[in-house]
Amino acid sequence: MMSYLNTLLFGIYPYIALVVLVVGTWARYDHGQFTWKAHSSQMLRKKNMVLASVLFHVGILVIFFGHLVGLLTPHFMYEPFMTAGTKQVLAIVVGGIAGVMCLIGGVMLAHRRLTDPRVKASSTFADNMIIVVLVVQVVLGLMTIFPTLGHLDGATMMRLASWAQSIFTFQGGAAEYMVGIHWIYKLHMFLGLTIFVLFPFTRLVHMLSVPLEYFGRKYQVVRKRA
Repeated sequence: MMSYLNTLLFGIYPYIALVVLVVGTWARYDHGQFTWKAHSSQMLRKKNMVLASVLFHVGILVIFFGHLVGLLTPHFMYEPFMTAGTKQVLAIVVGGIAGVMCLIGGVMLAHRRLTDPRVKASSTFADNMIIVVLVVQVVLGLMTIFPTLGHLDGATMMRLASWAQSIFTFQGGAAEYMVGIHWIYKLHMFLGLTIFVLFPFTRLVHMLSVPLEYFGRKYQVVRKRA
């Protein structure tokens, strides 16, 4: 039973999540461009907004690209420069700092969105849900540091990277790399995949927006009414 569950969660579900991510994002961009925005609530309440936003966004960007490079970079590409154990320690330090930043900012943003009357009134269920999910995911990520400190040889990180690379290169048996992995890593990975599923249907899509047209547009002159 556990073997089937492991295959479902880490062998099949990743592809379901990636398909929903790609197709859902494309469909929303094609049919709902007016909903493709961050839904900023800064105008409703500016207090602590800048600090919270900077902490959260800087932290989450470092975490995202750290995971992207750490999981998808083949071992042979960094082996001449560092060992797997050194890479793991680097991930703990950088990821830990970024995680704490992201957690502080995320909690501040979640508290603001859930308690401030004006912000709460303008928020949708998806707005509230995704910030809570992201905060929980960051907490799970920080919790993985504790079992990681018990084995600094990089073996677990190598297995997680092998799993991720097997998924993205469509190799069979990817779920086997997750057998015997500590449950906190599995929960962290599962929720990460679930965030992929939620991505197209929440404000997270604004991550893909790059205002390239802004640099080539005509100047707009705004004058006060006489």
